[in-house]
Amino acid sequence: MADGANGNGLVRLSDQTLSVLPGGVARPTYNRQALTAGIVHIGLGNFHRAHQAWYLHRLMQMGKAQDWAIIGAGVRAADSAQRSRLLGQDCLTTLIELDPAGMSAEVSGAMIEFLPVAADNAPLIAQMADPEIRIVSLTVTEGGYYVDPASGGFDAGHADITHDAAHPGSPRTAFGAIIAALGLRRVQGTGPFTVMSCDNLQSNGDVLRQTVLSLAQMSDPALADWIAAECSFPNSMVDCIVPATGTAERALANRFGIDDAAPVTHENFRQWVIEDDFCAGRPPLEEAGATFCDDVHQFEAMKLRILNGGHQIIAAAGDLLGIETIAQTMDHSLIRQTLRKIIQQEIAPHVADVPGMSPLAYLDLIERRFANPEIRDTTRRVAYDGSSRQPGFILPSARDGLAAGTPVSGLALVSAIWARYCLGTREDGTSIEANDPNWQALTELAKQAAVEPDLWLAQRQIYGDLSSATAFAAAFSGWMKLLHSDGVKATLTQYLDL
Repeated sequence: MADGANGNGLVRLSDQTLSVLPGGVARPTYNRQALTAGIVHIGLGNFHRAHQAWYLHRLMQMGKAQDWAIIGAGVRAADSAQRSRLLGQDCLTTLIELDPAGMSAEVSGAMIEFLPVAADNAPLIAQMADPEIRIVSLTVTEGGYYVDPASGGFDAGHADITHDAAHPGSPRTAFGAIIAALGLRRVQGTGPFTVMSCDNLQSNGDVLRQTVLSLAQMSDPALADWIAAECSFPNSMVDCIVPATGTAERALANRFGIDDAAPVTHENFRQWVIEDDFCAGRPPLEEAGATFCDDVHQFEAMKLRILNGGHQIIAAAGDLLGIETIAQTMDHSLIRQTLRKIIQQEIAPHVADVPGMSPLAYLDLIERRFANPEIRDTTRRVAYDGSSRQPGFILPSARDGLAAGTPVSGLALVSAIWARYCLGTREDGTSIEANDPNWQALTELAKQAAVEPDLWLAQRQIYGDLSSATAFAAAFSGWMKLLHSDGVKATLTQYLDL
């Protein structure tokens, strides 16, 4: 048995066992003990480790960015379990690339610490106040920025926000903690840091700036003015399909001879497009494959409308039909044809070309990516949090279509399928477990909307004024009635026959 191996002959992942990892597994070649932190990342899940952390790891493999190591952090009680898993293996992660041509494994080491979770966020605030921290990045989900979907403005009335405004020294939210840390740096004269969203959110930097400045204004207007003048909030577009980790993913790490409590699987594609606006410096991420440009918005629009919107077109429909994975939905002819028709006719006309890629070429690319049989990305995971993802990825295209006089019937169908999904039962009668932060309320409303479809569109926090848009509302109502009378397959068939 190799040193560091467990009773099953697997190597327990740690700094001490890197040298005895099985052959063929790439590993850090840099001295992790010499790394120093430059980044705090809040919301440290699988996507961050497969994407942003990998770019840093790649730079470190080149002998660069040794002072840009990542310290992980969370603001939810559930983050404590992730912290325990990662600290137990020295914050190392096994990344397993699911390429149809052959899987490969690499151990990534750009993360060096994970802060303890505290109700008042004191450890996080103290770490961000350290002048060596020059970037604070976040992945807190698309719906985590306290935005009123109807107006696009800041939701100042949310209970978390009113708490943080009243108790700025012991905030609940990541944004309150960022403001508290910046307040300390202002007093200490140690300067600002860049605040960078890595969430799938149109104009994510602008949205993040709105949230931070609006919250700061509620408790300390002078600090808000300082943050506005000194800090930067670059927009970015991030792209990589990263499934959730479960028993199957841990078993894949085992196949490479590694005992990893939190491995990450990912597709063989990554993209990161970033606005070059960093007030306290940045690592040379372009040398690891990131793209810097002055205007990220066209890249954002293509990815969010076509890839993320495409996911919403197929995920709920697939789960309702008992289809487990995204790749399997692409084997279902009705779902695949529906994806292509909606994107070609109702989304792509409102998406501009980006350098080297047209919207329809991008559609071809995402079809291949979705169909990757090695990626066990579940329809359930992709359908999660429709109350954020519908207004984020589907409804903007509907609004563009209404303004341009182009079809919106397929986009209305996507919303109707989501409403049917929220009933909480598949077509075979099996139950769908809660799959949205607002699941209970959505389920109750879905029951009423089965009889009165207009009630669903009356959710202004999701649909805004779309209930008064006749073309969208009429199509939605018709699809709802057909879904409940004839089912998903018959409804998709009728849409494709239009």
